Amino acid sequence: MIGSGGREHMLVKTLNKSPRVTDVFVAPGNAGISLDATCVDIEETDFDQLIDFAKRESIAWTIVGPEVPLTKGIVNAFRAEGLNIFGPTKEAAVIEGSKDFTKALMEKYNVPTAAYQTFTDARLAIDYIKEQGAPIVVKADGLAAGKGVVVAMTEEEAIDAVEDMLLNHSFGDSGARVVIEAFLDGKEFSLFAFVEGVNVYPMIPARDHKRAFDNDEGPNTGGMGAYSPLVDLSPAHVDFAINHVLQPVAKAMVKEGRPYTGLLYAGLIETKEGINVIEFNARFGDPETQVVLPLLENDLIDVIESVSQGRDPQLTFKDAFAIGTVVAAKGYPGKYETGVVLPELPEDPDCYVVHAGTKQTKDGFVSAGGRVLLVGAVKPTQQEAQTAVYRYLECFDRTDDFFYRKDIGFKS
Repeated sequence: MIGSGGREHMLVKTLNKSPRVTDVFVAPGNAGISLDATCVDIEETDFDQLIDFAKRESIAWTIVGPEVPLTKGIVNAFRAEGLNIFGPTKEAAVIEGSKDFTKALMEKYNVPTAAYQTFTDARLAIDYIKEQGAPIVVKADGLAAGKGVVVAMTEEEAIDAVEDMLLNHSFGDSGARVVIEAFLDGKEFSLFAFVEGVNVYPMIPARDHKRAFDNDEGPNTGGMGAYSPLVDLSPAHVDFAINHVLQPVAKAMVKEGRPYTGLLYAGLIETKEGINVIEFNARFGDPETQVVLPLLENDLIDVIESVSQGRDPQLTFKDAFAIGTVVAAKGYPGKYETGVVLPELPEDPDCYVVHAGTKQTKDGFVSAGGRVLLVGAVKPTQQEAQTAVYRYLECFDRTDDFFYRKDIGFKS
């Protein structure tokens, strides 16, 4: 497993359920992951060392968690050495690596998405903002660790974002081009699918909570929690997303000479006019992975092998609800301290704990990132899952070094 966050920890927990899996190694991993797998001190972009390790340890499969190694070509490098690896090539991972590429692809193949323009000239971008008005969305074209999107409610906010990206180079080369698109109002949801060429095998939808604080207030984050399934999303909308978004995009990538193999994440929004695409990611999303995978009944290795060989994995899911709430460092997504000791984490058969940013010291687990961990539960009803999660999280109420939203899963 390549990566070091909560998504990777959940993937490891899922892989460990397989009777076919004997050993899981994670590069570089984190303190919580080390409870469930062997962590290896190799950076996720050190392809030569990763390939040497895979050969030396006779690794059967490598699975890539984060986007950076994918867009840098880790799949190409492993395949060139005859190694099994699950994820899209560098050419296909551009679907996440360049928002301009992806918007143009959707426009060309009539996939529903917001109207947009791409700019490298700040003056022209500002003129466009004044012409369109607010609210409006400004996005850095390239990867920006989830921070390159500004949903501007005023023209001034949008202009500041453009100047920050194009003139102040706040995101370096990733912000050398900006995509400015129409603001879409509605309910967002995420839909994962295993993809191999033109074959698409969708999972169940999930919804994450982006804003830092309760009632969707505060700044955007990488996600403060998620839940699945979505009782307020009609089957017709899911079918539309599969038939008019996922399948056309998979076929489009083949036609463009960039066939996609791996997990494709569609960030979607249900508006009054219908379903639209907000973004695509070339891998599992975080924190939605932490609530979708616990509902998957299949053996994940069987799924990966079936998909890679062009066979239908026959995905099945539990008739249950999963909810996961993120515990974050005080100050996140702004400035925050690391190295803060976590309270003792109780053993609770009703909940699972997924580590995102932790380290192990003589004092126990300490924080090592903004999003520290996620507490999740799978229960027959949504209310039972919420009750279990929030009962567990009471152990964090005795400290103000961390915070969590108290309304995850209540949107529906």
